Amino acid sequence: MTTAIGVVMTEHIVAGRLEDQKLTGKPLRFPADANELDAFVAIPGGEIVDILAKHIATLSAGGPVDAIGVAVPGVIRNGIVEDSPNLAQIKGMRIASELTRVLATRGITAPVHVANDADAIAAGVAATRGQLNKLTRVWTIGNGIGYGRWPYVEGVWEGGHITVSLDPKERFCGCGGLGHLEGIMGYRAMRLRFLDLEPEEVFALAKQGDDRCRDFVDLWHRALAAATASFIHIAGPGRFYFTGINVGFLELPVLRSHLENMVKMSPLLSYSLEVLPPDDETALIGAGVSAVRALTW
Repeated sequence: MTTAIGVVMTEHIVAGRLEDQKLTGKPLRFPADANELDAFVAIPGGEIVDILAKHIATLSAGGPVDAIGVAVPGVIRNGIVEDSPNLAQIKGMRIASELTRVLATRGITAPVHVANDADAIAAGVAATRGQLNKLTRVWTIGNGIGYGRWPYVEGVWEGGHITVSLDPKERFCGCGGLGHLEGIMGYRAMRLRFLDLEPEEVFALAKQGDDRCRDFVDLWHRALAAATASFIHIAGPGRFYFTGINVGFLELPVLRSHLENMVKMSPLLSYSLEVLPPDDETALIGAGVSAVRALTW
């Protein structure tokens, strides 16, 4: 039996113990209040590592573990957070080695593997569907926009920062880049664009026929279609999953209609789209699966 601990950090931290790719017991969560979405804005990177270590130590009390998988947003390579626009305090952090050091003081020596959070969700989706040998691609829709894929291959894969607009006024992305997908779809970006409305109000008013909001909602879907079409043209068709705390904004028929205008070559038309409800368990499983698989890389 393979035992792992999966930890995922997005708008919150959730951690769980896994046995043979299945969650055992109730996951741990920080902060406890599920409605607190900006818990990490003012927390230094070192304190975040301590919070992660505390949760891992609690879960390790159940017995030895083979691997520890940690998923965080941003460009993650070789255990280093090279950039993370939505969690700026962890940029440059050697999070794998820092966490390994802190865990060692608690007597925990299992290897730590750090992955991008969207990649972890893709791994979790593949694992829970028995498709670890197939290409799985996931868009996560929240404060930021993540693009995850499984199996893992070397690369940056920051799909949320793919350029989908040449309009120089499209400058709402948290990284500062122009025309990015996240600058249109991201929750914080929408707040900056509509200073007089919350994103939920924008989508509600669009359904009521408000022209300004309706035009933006169409742009929101066209941007996601453009990014998805780009990956279809690069890596081929297949199934795309959509999840995240704001996936409720997505209307698949609208997205599909835009994709049909962007993807025309017959060998690329066998793509499919599926919405998944936000689910911490899937991400936890993916983080654990990634860590176990990393033992053999």
